[in-house]
Amino acid sequence: MGSTTVRIIAILLLSAQGFVLNDAKWDNLRVTWGMDPFNPNYFVSMPRTQQNALSEGWVMKSDCNAGRHFVGRRYWKVNDSSVMILYDVNGYIAGIQIGISKDVKTWSGEDYPFQQQINAPFVDDGDLYVITAYFTDPAVVSNIGRTQSDFNIHGIGEHLFIQNGTHLNDVIMAPARESEVEATGWTKGKCFTSMGVYYWYNLHVDMPCSDLFPVFLLYNEGELNAFGWALHANVAGSQRLEHQPTSSLSAFMETVPSCLDYPGTMTTLHIYMNTRYLLNKC
Repeated sequence: MGSTTVRIIAILLLSAQGFVLNDAKWDNLRVTWGMDPFNPNYFVSMPRTQQNALSEGWVMKSDCNAGRHFVGRRYWKVNDSSVMILYDVNGYIAGIQIGISKDVKTWSGEDYPFQQQINAPFVDDGDLYVITAYFTDPAVVSNIGRTQSDFNIHGIGEHLFIQNGTHLNDVIMAPARESEVEATGWTKGKCFTSMGVYYWYNLHVDMPCSDLFPVFLLYNEGELNAFGWALHANVAGSQRLEHQPTSSLSAFMETVPSCLDYPGTMTTLHIYMNTRYLLNKC
């Protein structure tokens, strides 16, 4: 039996084992796609409780009552703002953020994010602009929180909320099932093995790049189980982030906007929400 076959079998066994041991739909949280699942820099597990975060060397960047335009106890590791985890008042995972420096530029030299995207979905946060996604209703994060039973049953959460403004009710709730997407503004893209079926928000060929919503959804077997960020800039400084040439976007989009039809680099981050992330297929 060749080494490649052994690695594939190991992947399948690990994924199947996780599925059996935990019935929660979203029972895991991993970030950063890569070709080699055994590379420690890819499919990196994120701490799902505040206690685990502390034991793994994460530190609090801001508390629940910090007066910012989002909620949760925010943790990061080695001052890396590309992945910041939000926990509720009881210490259970509530969301995830990416933060980019205010000196980031697009590959054509424009300020990024674009002016019309500031505060929706990029929120001004001191020296950063942040995008926030919640795995549970943001209204309960800083006051009620979740219980151990909630965590055991639902894992990291039940719904995906993308914050698209400076208030907690400014959210877009992602459809939980692919069959529910048609009635929304999400546009179907292509399917990529180990990722899933892409959906982009209101994508069309003649749109300006300033209208590109920096979030994509991923469905597998008709269920939402991953999503990610897609930034119109080459953001450096973190091994968590992925970088895709614009020439590769036709593998993920049915219609690539004309504004992307020249050489450049997109910054992406894939975020997986269940144990079977390695079985995502077309």
